[in-house]
Amino acid sequence: MTPFAIAGIQMHVPASHSNAEAMKHRVELALARFPWVNMIVFSELAAFGPIINNHPPSLEPTLDIFQKLAAHHKVWLLPGSMFEKRKDGVFNTAVVINPDGEIVGRYDKMFPFTPYEVNITGGTEFLVFDVPQIGRFGVSICYDIWFPETTRTLSSMGMEVLLHPVLTGTTDRDVELSIARATAAQFQCYVFDVNGLGAGGIGRSSVFGPGGTPIYEARGAEEIIPIEIDLDLVRRQRAVGQNGLGQVLKSFRDKNAEFPVYDNALFNHDYLNNLGPLEMPKRDHNIDKSRGDQSQFKRERTAPN
Repeated sequence: MTPFAIAGIQMHVPASHSNAEAMKHRVELALARFPWVNMIVFSELAAFGPIINNHPPSLEPTLDIFQKLAAHHKVWLLPGSMFEKRKDGVFNTAVVINPDGEIVGRYDKMFPFTPYEVNITGGTEFLVFDVPQIGRFGVSICYDIWFPETTRTLSSMGMEVLLHPVLTGTTDRDVELSIARATAAQFQCYVFDVNGLGAGGIGRSSVFGPGGTPIYEARGAEEIIPIEIDLDLVRRQRAVGQNGLGQVLKSFRDKNAEFPVYDNALFNHDYLNNLGPLEMPKRDHNIDKSRGDQSQFKRERTAPN
């Protein structure tokens, strides 16, 4: 085993101003406390929060800060994600910076959390990158993990560690963590699921090992989460299964079945089309009317004779 440690940073994310300087401080604090850490990962939209208008027209000055930070400390850095405004749309974009301060990859979130994450264009390109002498890493962002095709593709490209920044402040966090654990089991990989606090989420950042083994779950306070990974364990499980059981990647490779649901020309999508448009749920005005009728009934019941 070649030692390699990843620190997830669970921190408060403001909604109204830049968080870049506070992130820089967390990197410095993490490496002062845990100097053996090789990579640092922040949550989704950690630098500027969830409001698109608070993100700058150009990300280059902010990226320059993070690139110099990574080069100064000789650490791999994934500073969450940021809304990037381009000619062809606004994208929820994450970058990976190596210890020389170079951007080695960019990833656009494929599945914006529509209809809540409005006016965001979904990406089309997958991102895997190699850490020399360690292994291959992949990136997905928040809602992407609900679509196993994303991780299926990354694992088929050789991904052994999934870096997964999220911004989840909603009631489905339990479900999301179940999916993250299932992802680690299905694809026999590590999953680093890093959430924020405040406008950045409700915390509970978690790390799962290959086979779906829970390694750590944070709670609702700021935390630095340093975890040493063992990619020999990933390779062993992919070769012979967890405890000699399912070899799921090889079973998928050797499958007889085809999946026409992915081919629009072959599959009948009538059922999916009948589900209606992807839009924000609306209040049922019949319920409001019913409440009004009940109020009138109560007034009539209580009116004097």
